[in-house]
Amino acid sequence: MTVSSGDNSVERLSSYIDVVTETVTPDAILDLLFKGACKDLLAKLAPLEAVLFDVDGTLCDSDPLHYYAFREMLQEIGYNDGVPITEDFFVQNIAGKHNPDIALLFFPDDLPRGMKFLEDKEAMFRRLASEQLKPIDGLYKLKKWIEDRGLKRAAVTNAPRPNAELMISILGLSDFFQAVILGDDCEHGKPYPDPYLKALEILKVSKDHTFICEDSVSGIKAGVAAGMPVAGLTTRNPEQLLLTANPTLLIKDYDDPKLWAALEELDKKGA
Repeated sequence: MTVSSGDNSVERLSSYIDVVTETVTPDAILDLLFKGACKDLLAKLAPLEAVLFDVDGTLCDSDPLHYYAFREMLQEIGYNDGVPITEDFFVQNIAGKHNPDIALLFFPDDLPRGMKFLEDKEAMFRRLASEQLKPIDGLYKLKKWIEDRGLKRAAVTNAPRPNAELMISILGLSDFFQAVILGDDCEHGKPYPDPYLKALEILKVSKDHTFICEDSVSGIKAGVAAGMPVAGLTTRNPEQLLLTANPTLLIKDYDDPKLWAALEELDKKGA
């Protein structure tokens, strides 16, 4: 549109802006701008070689089950004078962290007792997961996109092996992942980069052609420290909290248009 210095032209432009702002919400405008900004964020990875996934909260919405198990069992042992932990406490202190670190939080002077507590908690989680675990929306759409392009893929998690294997099996992904890397397999779990660096080594791919899907501050920090772009899922953790870990982009789930705009641009660059 050409705008002249005449009063009529300015008035017409002003009326046009008024109509747009009345019919399009500020949130919608911001969403459109964000989609445009996100479009090129993964393009530098072309040609893409691999996609790495966290498990809890990234493949499935498992955090509510973990929260329930921790809340019930901590109350049983009288933690916090028997007052149940809040979901905010769970997000800030537990979600995404390695079990030895969680054990030290609750049992700083008795690590063996802390680890036994966590073994019992994980057994409770597995009972709950067997009946209630569900995939993140759009997961199988992204799975097909990855398979259609012959990309390598691995699950990288701080979860204990029995948990990881159960969740992956319930979701029907046992044959999808070419490797499962645990924090326990490395000198340091997340938020250190070791598990993601080990995944690159096992898959024989470059960090310059790989991206990560994560849902926690701990996991995003690990991916960023390993030198890879991270798509952060706002499954349960607040956006503002995840942003402190510097993800490349934030998405609601795997149906999010921002993700698919970025993948479409990545496809174009790799063509």
